[in-house]
Amino acid sequence: MLNQFSRTELLFGKAAMEHLRQCRVAVFGIGGVGGYAVEALARSGVGTLDLIDDDKICLTNLNRQIFATRSTVGKEKVAAAKARIQDICPEITVHTHSCFFMPDTADQFDFHDFDYVIDAIDTVTGKLEIILRAKAAGVPVISAMGAGNKLDPTAFRVADIYDTKVCPLARVMRHELRKRHVRDVKVVYSEEKPVRPIEDMAISCRNHCVCPPGTVRKCTVRRDIPGSNAFVPSVAGLILAGEVIRDLTADFICRD
Repeated sequence: MLNQFSRTELLFGKAAMEHLRQCRVAVFGIGGVGGYAVEALARSGVGTLDLIDDDKICLTNLNRQIFATRSTVGKEKVAAAKARIQDICPEITVHTHSCFFMPDTADQFDFHDFDYVIDAIDTVTGKLEIILRAKAAGVPVISAMGAGNKLDPTAFRVADIYDTKVCPLARVMRHELRKRHVRDVKVVYSEEKPVRPIEDMAISCRNHCVCPPGTVRKCTVRRDIPGSNAFVPSVAGLILAGEVIRDLTADFICRD
């Protein structure tokens, strides 16, 4: 019988699709990168999604974030994402967590509940905690490295963290993970050197923050405000989702 995943099933087969329907994937950070990962997971038939993000949708998110529209500005990202996902497929179970993930909030999550974890947040401390928690639970994890200040969507690569190069965030993560004796982590990273943003305070959120009322981590308190576009973070997010789907269905798809 035809359904919305029929064309995916033509490639994956029935057993793989049934497995995806039973899988639960957590996505930490659903902005420019993580949002597109969520979208692809939902359209691929993953049955349960956990969305973790404390931000509200801002006017400046409209240039790159899939859940950002004029009608969702001011709403919690996780709420806007849930509404869109369930409009795509009402059968998907969506757990929303309006939470800024850090070591002091990590105990809110039992990583044993997940079949796969995507790290798409931008704080090193939080990224390390996600990876360590996933590793301790024996759950596969994939981590996104820097996508800001980039212009070339073809420069992304999938590799172990210790095989990365060029990316400044990956360099920091390699150093910190080595200190913690983490042997391997699959990451999506870019080999493009970051572009230096234009220094123009007239168009910077630093002095002209338009975050919605109630936003906790406003642009005025962020360490830096990178430039962004529609086509680089989205590609990183789609690669993340593709790797997750490929890993989850690896035992079900046979190719000659």
